[in-house]
Amino acid sequence: MNTNRDCGCKSFRTCVLCESEFGLKPWDYGKQLRDENRTFYEFSVDNSKCLACENSSKSLEGFSGIKVIRDFISGNEEQELIASLDKLPWHISQSGRRKQNFGPRANFKKRKAKVGPFNGFPKCTEFIQQRFSSVSQLEGYRTVEQCSIEYSPQTGAAIEPHIDDCWIWGERIVQLNLLSDSYLTLTPYSGDGAKSKYNLEDVAGYPKVLDQVDNVILNPLAGKMQAESYSMSGILSDANIVIRIPLPARSLLVMSGLARYEMEHSILREDITARRLVLAYRELTPPYLPEGEHEALGAEILAKAENFW
Repeated sequence: MNTNRDCGCKSFRTCVLCESEFGLKPWDYGKQLRDENRTFYEFSVDNSKCLACENSSKSLEGFSGIKVIRDFISGNEEQELIASLDKLPWHISQSGRRKQNFGPRANFKKRKAKVGPFNGFPKCTEFIQQRFSSVSQLEGYRTVEQCSIEYSPQTGAAIEPHIDDCWIWGERIVQLNLLSDSYLTLTPYSGDGAKSKYNLEDVAGYPKVLDQVDNVILNPLAGKMQAESYSMSGILSDANIVIRIPLPARSLLVMSGLARYEMEHSILREDITARRLVLAYRELTPPYLPEGEHEALGAEILAKAENFW
C-alpha cells in the first residue's frame, strides 16, 4: 500500500491502526526469522558472550560491537525524565511509533545536510550526555542528534531491520532504554552488493574509532588521530543466525564496529509488551570533523549541540 496514512505508516510498513482500517496484513518479522530455521543466539549483558538459545553450550565466535550497561540512570531519574519529555510535543512516525527529533536536517538520498532549526537539546536530557564521559567506549563522543522514540503495544509498534545511515552518522550508535525491558534483534547484512542502500560504501574511507578491545583510537576533537581504515570483516555475512540483545529498562546500549556496520537491527512487535521509550544518540562521521571535507558545517552543528534549553 503506497499511500500515506493518518497513522504515519507508508509503503509496506503497518501498525495496528492502519491494519484495522484497511485490512492490511502485518509483517511478522520474528515469525519469518523462525520459519527460515535460523540459529538464534542471545547476547549476555554480563559477559558479552552469545550463546545458542536451544543449546547454551554452543557459543557464537567472532561477534563484537555491543556494550550494554545496566542501570545507567536510576529509577527516580527515569521517572523525572519521562515526565519532562512528555511535556514536549510528540510526532507520529511509522510502524506505530512516535518520536521527538533534535538534530540537523539530513537528506540521506541527496547526501546534503544543514543546521536548519536545530538549536540543541532539551535541558532535562543534559545529565545523560554528561554521564557519557563515564563510559570508556564513548571517549570524545559528541552528540549531534538525539531522538526520542516511543513504542507502544497498543499501536503494534516496531522498527524494521535496517542499518543507521553511514554518510553522516558516525561509528558509535548509543541508546538509552526506558520504562520496559525489550530486545534488539540483529541479523547479518549481505546487501547483495548494494551497499549504497545505507551509504555503506563510505565506511571504507573512515578511520576506525574503536580497536578490537573497544579502546578509542580516534578522537579528532582532541587531536587523537590514527590512519587505519575501517574494513568489513565479513565474518558473519553468510551465517544463518539471529542475535538477540537484551535491553533492560534504564540500560545504555553502545553499538559499534561489526554490529553497527555489518548487521541490520530491528525491534520486533512481539518484544513490545509495555510502553517503551528509547533515546537514540548519534555522532558525526570524520568528513564533518576537524580536517574533514565538511569541517565547517560540522563545526556549526557541533556548536549548536552545545545548547540545552
